[in-house]
Amino acid sequence: MANIKSAKKRIKVTETKTLKNRMVKSALKTTIKKFEVAVEAKNNEEAKALFPSVVKSLDMATTKGVVHKNAAARKKSRLAAKLNAMA
Repeated sequence: MANIKSAKKRIKVTETKTLKNRMVKSALKTTIKKFEVAVEAKNNEEAKALFPSVVKSLDMATTKGVVHKNAAARKKSRLAAKLNAMA
């Protein structure tokens, strides 16, 4: 355990940031999973309705620094390809 005051603060700050990042990442995974389930079930209307929310959550995660912008762009592109392949 750290003895120096600044090191103790760093530990606390890191824990809170980790929790926030985990929360954002978990919500992102949930929205992506809902979209992929709709695609697997060939439910075109539901998939089209969920796609904007997936893109929005990816953009939010990118803004917060949880996901790299190129990784988010790659995921959006692959999910859009899945959506287009259904049609």
